[in-house]
Amino acid sequence: MKVSGQSIAPGRRLWAALGVAAALAGGLTLMACQPKPVEPAAENSEVLTLVRNAADVHSYAQPNVARVRHVDLNLTADFKAKVLKGTAALTLETDPAAKQVVLDIKALDIQGVTDASGAALKYTVGKADKYLGSALTIELPQGAQKVVVHYQTTDKTEALQWLSPSQTEGKVHPFLFSQGQSILTRSWIPTQDSPAVRQTYSATILVPKELTAVMSAKMLTPKGEAVDGKPGLKAYRFEMDEAIPPYLIALAIGDIDFRSTGKRTGVYAERAMVEKSAAELEDLEKFVTAAEKIYGPYRWGRYDVLVLPPSFPFGGMENPRLTFATPTILAGDKSLVSLIAHELAHSWSGNLVTNATWDDFWLNEGFTTYFENRIMEEVYGKDRALMLQSLGYTSLEGELKGIENPMLQQLHTNLKGKHPDDGFSDVPYEKGAAFLRLLEQTFGRKRFDAYLKGYFQRYAFKGMTTEGFVADMRENLFKGEVGIEDRLKLNEWLYKPGLPSNAVAPISDAFARVDAQVEAFKTGTPAKDLQTGEWVTQEWQRFLEELPQDMTEAQLKDLDATFGFTTTHNSEILFDWLKIAIAHHYEPAMKPLETFLTSQGRRKFVKPLYEDLMAQKGWGVDMAKRVYATARPLYHDVTRSTVDGIVK
Repeated sequence: MKVSGQSIAPGRRLWAALGVAAALAGGLTLMACQPKPVEPAAENSEVLTLVRNAADVHSYAQPNVARVRHVDLNLTADFKAKVLKGTAALTLETDPAAKQVVLDIKALDIQGVTDASGAALKYTVGKADKYLGSALTIELPQGAQKVVVHYQTTDKTEALQWLSPSQTEGKVHPFLFSQGQSILTRSWIPTQDSPAVRQTYSATILVPKELTAVMSAKMLTPKGEAVDGKPGLKAYRFEMDEAIPPYLIALAIGDIDFRSTGKRTGVYAERAMVEKSAAELEDLEKFVTAAEKIYGPYRWGRYDVLVLPPSFPFGGMENPRLTFATPTILAGDKSLVSLIAHELAHSWSGNLVTNATWDDFWLNEGFTTYFENRIMEEVYGKDRALMLQSLGYTSLEGELKGIENPMLQQLHTNLKGKHPDDGFSDVPYEKGAAFLRLLEQTFGRKRFDAYLKGYFQRYAFKGMTTEGFVADMRENLFKGEVGIEDRLKLNEWLYKPGLPSNAVAPISDAFARVDAQVEAFKTGTPAKDLQTGEWVTQEWQRFLEELPQDMTEAQLKDLDATFGFTTTHNSEILFDWLKIAIAHHYEPAMKPLETFLTSQGRRKFVKPLYEDLMAQKGWGVDMAKRVYATARPLYHDVTRSTVDGIVK
């Protein structure tokens, strides 16, 4: 996810020439031996034992007693009441002595529980925790393998955002979308909401007949079906045959249309923006082909993208078969499509092999950031990939300076008593990717690629922990290499804050040329005389990030008049410019700043801008409070919960 994710920051790969030099400089040995042949992981292997024994502190479930294996949803979307209502039928795998099954719920109206025959079952709802919600404990008759929960969502359901027509692109029909990561699925589906409890699912979703439903699953009824006795509704049916963690169950309903971009790829979006979205994402098939070339077959059937309305809180969400994406990536020149490469990469790292607990989040995002950059290199070349690496690494260095809790600077964290989202930062993404690049440098790309390809095959459709990953590396990557863990500084990378001394910053030749233009501007060269040529987005980002902090009003106006930063439609460039504008209280950008904050809810952009405003005592605080009062109802709960802690 670009959360994170957000999206979440782009990944990077260290170029080959630097790789050899850096590895030797760090005292590492480059190894030419071939990795072990890929073999399926035995069920009693040390790695899977470690994963099975990992405790998920963010779930009430007791899966070793009774485990959810399948979820069958039958829900009606009531846009007037803004609720989903119906049933979730859960197929269980139980210990012979199991007397109950424990589910996770939050802010759900539980109306009853039955067995498969319709007989009522006793249940209790535990005390609510502000992060975890409540335990729904259901008593099981001897041998019971299915329970049916009758329920509806409420106005406190955090996973769902109900948009009025005015909040959509088309302005005619309402829209609904879900966001389950990290622990929000329990607020719209009663299930065992742990990434370690993989579940298949099926669904029948009833929606107003003028709308279309899509899910992270195979669509069995592309045009919907009539519903007996309910002429105003259509039914859409879905099926996900592969077991996935529940945070990947996703739903969207709206005036949605589709455009194909290849034999197994396509783009969904509101009818009013589907053509624009499909044009921007026309390279989807190339992305899938490039990814398969590196790490093996794509195992989810189709890869489609749904471009959501602007309030979607993340850059993208890697829901299998159907990535959810923010419209802020629609720059018009494909310069921001690395986000799609990121979400596609999750089809291997995250969806196929999943962090078993949220303390191991980096196993999803660090792997994906690394893999994303490899896809970008394959499709758009090394220069683009290196620029993305450098931007991400620079962002990581800056973020580390602001993270006071050392635990949150580690790859493996301890989030007990905290919300999993408290661990969201550049650390799991960029520090994780930097560690994987170090492994690539050390063992060589060919050998490391073979290892990762085997890793994805050995643990396909399973969970993974940091401890389990280390055990697998010892068996399949490190074996026979004396002292390699010390030379890698493995313990520092995984379990210590900050960046170890053998971390190497990526170097981009393109950015060296950009930096030369920054220096020219500093020494008095007018903006119109700078050599910007055909710069891509990443070069403009570097330029804006390297500008001096003490610019005059005249310099700001010169830059703006020449390059049109205040009026750009490129969200990444505008974001960087608005940060500069806040720091200098550049008045011409204040109205566009307000428009930007009230027209999209991507947390990556919203959070830093409100933080910068609140740091400007007086005018900045006043503006932040005024704008947020207007914008808050437009944001998803994920974004609201973040900004509520900033604007006080």
